[in-house]
Amino acid sequence: MQRLYEFLRRHPTGVDTFWAVLLVASGFLWLVETSVGRGSRVAGVPIVLALGVTIALRRRAPEKMLVLAILCGLAQLATDVRPNVADFAMLVIVYTVAVTSSRPASRFALGVAISAAPLSILRWPHSQQGWWEDVVSAVFVSIPFVLAWVLGDSIRTRRAYYAQLEERAARLEKEREAQSKVAVAAERARIARELHDVVAHNVSVMVVQADGAAYVLDSSPEQTRQALETISGTGRQALAEMRRLLGVLRTGEPGEENDYVPQPDVEQIDELVEQVRVAGLPVDFKVVGSPRQLPSGVELTAYRIVQEALTNTRKHGGPDVGASVRLTYFDDGLGLLVEDDGRGAQREMYEDGGADGSGHGLIGMRERVGMVGGTLDAGPRPGGGFRISALLPLKPVR
Repeated sequence: MQRLYEFLRRHPTGVDTFWAVLLVASGFLWLVETSVGRGSRVAGVPIVLALGVTIALRRRAPEKMLVLAILCGLAQLATDVRPNVADFAMLVIVYTVAVTSSRPASRFALGVAISAAPLSILRWPHSQQGWWEDVVSAVFVSIPFVLAWVLGDSIRTRRAYYAQLEERAARLEKEREAQSKVAVAAERARIARELHDVVAHNVSVMVVQADGAAYVLDSSPEQTRQALETISGTGRQALAEMRRLLGVLRTGEPGEENDYVPQPDVEQIDELVEQVRVAGLPVDFKVVGSPRQLPSGVELTAYRIVQEALTNTRKHGGPDVGASVRLTYFDDGLGLLVEDDGRGAQREMYEDGGADGSGHGLIGMRERVGMVGGTLDAGPRPGGGFRISALLPLKPVR
């Protein structure tokens, strides 16, 4: 049955032609068996054939077939061909126009359907009945036409509603895909910032320690051993953080274990500063106010700002540079102040965004601070050096 139904849906004109043939055969049978005049019988043949064509082509050209049905009806009135079974085509074409055509054409079909019965009663009155009985008869004959139009119009409305729902679903799907692409781009940007911070900080520490170890390799084996241990620890920390970041991009195979490490927080800034001191950069670190639990996004942002600022100081500050880090807990925010007294040859280029990857470090800082709704101020200090000041709100941005 399902295959038969699909076949009929694929060949609508063939199905309509089959019913048209049955309708024409019934109309011819009526012309043969009914006692009508020779002229009416001869005129009825093309009328019945035309009504059959109306059924066969109703889905291909519904409005044209409506006009053909109207002409057939007028021809019946003119040639005295009484209503017969072939006139069922008028009922079908009214339904078809209501389903498929525009609203004006549908209303015109309704008007034709309502006027068909009164015209038939006027043309062939029932002499045995009074005028009021003719009116009642016309009303009852008009009811099937009205019901056919109402059914067709309701189906048309329902199809339009379903089409609107499908269009809306397609639009929402496109919007969802667009939002997914935006989210993927934002996630890639976040991972890029994280990788920049990890690589720039840890690799620079390893380079400084390696240079120092090479310098004192023969004269101070103990310092060389400490430098190598620092390089080893820094490398492991960098690998752990990179494994965590790159793990986001992996699909993960069955049975594969993914290693995750916690996100850096404010408490680890002390360890970061100590690591930088071991690498040879003097850092004065102080905490003002009462430390307390902060949102994870604020803690990560604070850690990365200090990490990036100290990395930039070590890379661009020049010889004999010193730095200071201040963390200040306010009632409604966390303040960061990182300063140095460096006078490196490349410092002016870095401040203008021309060195070290076109100033991506400062750009990353501003993006991080903006994500948590904070403010960032970065620039040279009066008298030399560089200052980075940030204020991070403790409440999430709405």
